[in-house]
Amino acid sequence: MNIIIYTALILISLYFLLRLFASIASKKISKSLRILMFFGLIIFAILLAVGGKFLLTLPLTIASLALLKLKGLSLFQLFSLFRLIRTVRNSGRFSFNSKNISNTSSMSTSEAYKILNLSPSKSPTKKEVNKAYVRIQKKIHPDISPETSRLSTIVNEAKEIVLKDLD
Repeated sequence: MNIIIYTALILISLYFLLRLFASIASKKISKSLRILMFFGLIIFAILLAVGGKFLLTLPLTIASLALLKLKGLSLFQLFSLFRLIRTVRNSGRFSFNSKNISNTSSMSTSEAYKILNLSPSKSPTKKEVNKAYVRIQKKIHPDISPETSRLSTIVNEAKEIVLKDLD
């Protein structure tokens, strides 16, 4: 008999909860869920750290930072920005310590395609090159973050090289 009463109470409370959920604005729901997930991930990361599982706390911390949307960047955008920085650092064109850009005129065509995340074998159109360029510049433009002005210059140069290669 208790099971029937508990089931009825759960269903009634679920009904009112869903009714309340339907009447709340979606932006408010999104913001509340983001805050709830952020604190939940932080608490879970702290519990794992206390338990000695330090390696497992890193993904939770990164995921919680992406929920904050630092400077409007999501986790996927942070990953693609990391890929761009890794590409230009491997080519020796970018360093966080130096204030100048080295070898600005010696970028190869393959490096330019790689920076814009395009494949030379697919022979992209000018429209696709410009779309890739705009997508990257939205993340690293100097107006958004002054620290990325060197990256922005490298991406500008990569776009010019790829467009010259298409002509």
